[in-house]
Amino acid sequence: MDIVAGARSARARRWLARSAIAAGAAALLLPLVFAGLKSVALVALGLGGLALSAACAWWALTRRGLGRMLAFVVGAAAPVAVIVLYALYDLLWVVVGSLALCAAAGSAGRAALRPPKPAPTPEFRTPPPKRPFLIMNPWSGGGKVGKFHLREKAEALGAEVLVLEPGGPRDVAELARRAISDGADLLGVAGGDGTQAQVAAVAAEHDIPFLVLPAGTRNHFALDLGLDRDDPSASLDALTDGVELRVDLGFIGELAFVNNASFGTYAAVVQSPAYRNDKVRTIMRMIPDLLTYRSGPRLVLRAADEATGEPDAVHEPQAVLVSNNPYQVGDRAGLGRRDRLDSGILGVLGIKVDSPAQAADLLRGKHAHGLTVLTVREVVVDADEPEVQVGVDGEALTLPTPVRCRIQPRALRVRVPRDRPGVPPTRPPMDWRRLGKLATGSS
Repeated sequence: MDIVAGARSARARRWLARSAIAAGAAALLLPLVFAGLKSVALVALGLGGLALSAACAWWALTRRGLGRMLAFVVGAAAPVAVIVLYALYDLLWVVVGSLALCAAAGSAGRAALRPPKPAPTPEFRTPPPKRPFLIMNPWSGGGKVGKFHLREKAEALGAEVLVLEPGGPRDVAELARRAISDGADLLGVAGGDGTQAQVAAVAAEHDIPFLVLPAGTRNHFALDLGLDRDDPSASLDALTDGVELRVDLGFIGELAFVNNASFGTYAAVVQSPAYRNDKVRTIMRMIPDLLTYRSGPRLVLRAADEATGEPDAVHEPQAVLVSNNPYQVGDRAGLGRRDRLDSGILGVLGIKVDSPAQAADLLRGKHAHGLTVLTVREVVVDADEPEVQVGVDGEALTLPTPVRCRIQPRALRVRVPRDRPGVPPTRPPMDWRRLGKLATGSS
């Protein structure tokens, strides 16, 4: 039966590849047939409008006052002007049709290129905990702890629950250590990823299971564990019917992170006292100086790529993101979520943009000159200042330079429900060469 299913799957992928190529060819032919030589101008006009909008975005971010206002106006007007010109020459329907065919080609192509479902992270059946200890942040995620009655449900399952109080102790790592001294054999957190990371580090240090209750705002760690983010109380099933996963922990110095550590513009902005009260105004006020190096440290990123072994250095990137396992998605920026949390490698993304032309070049995605994408086991971020601002799983910190980031493979035992949604599949990038091989049956 597996051989038959495999043959059917291969045929389906082959026909999807053929459909993608046919739709892509039709997207190219449609302007040629109905617009003739004008089709070259159509494409050039569209690409020029995109490049101009990207360049204006750079100007808007790096200037203030009238210059910023003009950049916003021109950046918004460029695509509108392109559409108006298409309409004036009665070619708008050709462009819309061609874009629709491109979208169909992309959808079919990605379906054909989607790799077989990777082997799941190994699960281990272990006895349920006898003395679970859970820390809950009642303010996290807009009050999810109260909304889903997490305290009451956890206590009904025999867990000891500590709900953080205003003005009370907030050193959750110390609270976790005390719980272990009192005999806790599982630690859990209902809160954001930053709180999760602090308690996860204590659980890993003492080699006891860790429970994730996705009661934060984004819950990226829970997503990549395959948990139900819509109902945090579903994770409590792990206390009675659970399995264990062994996942990696990232470390920045001696601090653990479950998702990522960010350096540069974002880390500097979130450090501002005004950021909490007025995010947009604070960003627009600070970002010009940060992007043009008039304020903030000048960073240097040093690492050896895991794939090639070649040393790599990026001087003066405006932003660096170091992640616990690489982000694997189909969007052009290369960010979103992770297929696995046990690969034993860090993902590194560096962005360096010094001009409007480089900003426009970012439209090329991972092939852009200003974008550095690496997979490494260790990375060092240095600066021309003795300290650097860092965002660690959303928490704002200041650390002495140089900052060393590393990964500790399978350091954390995570207890999850046996029955859970699982990790959704990622969208593979388009690769026309591979599509051609699939379509002809040569791959």
